[in-house]
Amino acid sequence: MERYGLILGVVFACLIGFFVFPAAGQVGGTIRIGEINTYSKLTNFTIPYRNGWQLALEEINSSGGVLGKKIEVISRDDAGKPGNAVKIAEELVRRDKVVLLMGSYFSHVGLALTDFAKRNKLFYLAAEPLSDAVVWAKGNRYTFRLRPSTYMQAAMLAVEAAKNPAKRWATIAPNYAYGKDAVKSFEKVLKTKRPDVQFVAEQWPALFKINAGSEIEALSRAKPEAVYNVTFGSDLAKFVREGKLRGFFKGRFIVSLLSGEPEYLDPLKDEAPEGWLVTGYPWYDIKTPAHTRFLKAYQAKYHDYPRTGSVVGYNTMWAVAHMLKKAGCTDTEKMVDAMEGLTFDSPFGPITFRKIDHQSTMGAFVGYTALRNGKGVMVNWKYMDGKDFLPSDEEVRKLRPQG
Repeated sequence: MERYGLILGVVFACLIGFFVFPAAGQVGGTIRIGEINTYSKLTNFTIPYRNGWQLALEEINSSGGVLGKKIEVISRDDAGKPGNAVKIAEELVRRDKVVLLMGSYFSHVGLALTDFAKRNKLFYLAAEPLSDAVVWAKGNRYTFRLRPSTYMQAAMLAVEAAKNPAKRWATIAPNYAYGKDAVKSFEKVLKTKRPDVQFVAEQWPALFKINAGSEIEALSRAKPEAVYNVTFGSDLAKFVREGKLRGFFKGRFIVSLLSGEPEYLDPLKDEAPEGWLVTGYPWYDIKTPAHTRFLKAYQAKYHDYPRTGSVVGYNTMWAVAHMLKKAGCTDTEKMVDAMEGLTFDSPFGPITFRKIDHQSTMGAFVGYTALRNGKGVMVNWKYMDGKDFLPSDEEVRKLRPQG
């Protein structure tokens, strides 16, 4: 009886919102969603990401939409600048009357939108930003994150890296929130597993402005036995090429965050490194029914193979659809309540958004790089479920603002 009354209360609240504010996000019989990402940069990731959410949107709308309405996505490019993203968010809310925001790539952009969501009490699903602060230090009631965080992926790698006998470690990472978090988390988990390790050098090149030769020379002077690399995109390509040229990788154990993702591995072609421990996406070897269905649908629509971004975009759109169905309306507070604890199926398996910190349990693949037919691939990989690499509720309460 109590549960029945709760359901009636939710329905009543949603109906009140519909009749009082019929224009908000429900223009022309559609539910409007704002989507923001860095489409003019990092196209190796963001274009597949857009393909992913557009595929999901097509599936959702062709099956009748949500709440009896089609979903309409208004997508904008932030050019990788936090100020742009906030300005666009304001326009999407005030002019286009969207009911929620989703997307973004860079951590500093995601954090700007996290703050915007808090100040404006607007639902925001951060798709890609990996900074731990999105759900912890800067976390708030209105912000959720889909991808496994920096801490989660760094912890996955650290658990595997601890099995290697190397004791002297060096790190290299871009000098912004994501890079700082990635190094801090890896060091913390690795030292927990292996108290005997030492971190003897660290380099912090500016994002996409790496002087790979100088960075490698500085790392070499510390004589590390192992290196933890967090560079990606063009910085990764320069690091790999300069490292091979100087023989820096020979005899050293290299652990590299994100470097097994097709977005970053494929452009290296036959220059792809071999034997690196990485997180990534071996789409070519995943045989689960859920992933096979996604792969076939993606290839049929785009005549191309998916990248990590494709799965992130696809999962983001479907997460929103499942949340709306559960909420029963587009009232912000009801959408937030519905997202907390939401579980839905994805190409990687079930994903849950934790109530305590709004982080999803989406996992990642961990394995080693190799060359196959002149192209970099992941081998000896395994899927690591995100729920196994999240801090306890007690820890989260210390990390995340209360109230």
